[in-house]
Amino acid sequence: MDKPNLNPKSLANSLFVKRHKARQALGILLLVLIAVVSEPTLPGLYIAGAVIGSAGIVFRLWAAGYLKKDKELAQDGPYALVRHPLYVGNALIFIGYLAAGQLLWMLPVAILFAAFYYPPAIRQEDAKLRKLFGEQWDRWYAETWALLPKWPTRPLNITHWSFNQSLRANGEPVIAAALVLGLVVMGMRVL
Repeated sequence: MDKPNLNPKSLANSLFVKRHKARQALGILLLVLIAVVSEPTLPGLYIAGAVIGSAGIVFRLWAAGYLKKDKELAQDGPYALVRHPLYVGNALIFIGYLAAGQLLWMLPVAILFAAFYYPPAIRQEDAKLRKLFGEQWDRWYAETWALLPKWPTRPLNITHWSFNQSLRANGEPVIAAALVLGLVVMGMRVL
């Protein structure tokens, strides 16, 4: 197994050139930071944030249950609504965590993180999917927006969702449990 390369040049390469490697780790680190340093004082705002964050967690779980990375173009369930539902879920989770934790000063950090990492990731993923799935991707791309839900032109086919697929896609149920734990930790401080 390769040891992680911690020299400054390699770290800079991961952060700025091969952004996908750093995106997930930094996103998780930001959420952990929010959960740890938050001191919510407004129960109503915490509850609203927890609901929004939970919606993001559920949306990610739903999306991961359709994802067969690089083998099949996911077009059912949330992929009938948006091309990048995992990122939509991430946005809802960040918004929810920030509201639940009531950390206004973290909002610019989260916006900079999203602006720096997600547009290049979307372009890269769209290019890769187009190369892999050709005309099928072109039709889906023409009908489905990247991040804003659009009423689908085809059925959602929600019966195709698979818990096992969700677990295999990214260990999504484990991530969801950790995210819910973060919301509970914040809630214990305010409720």
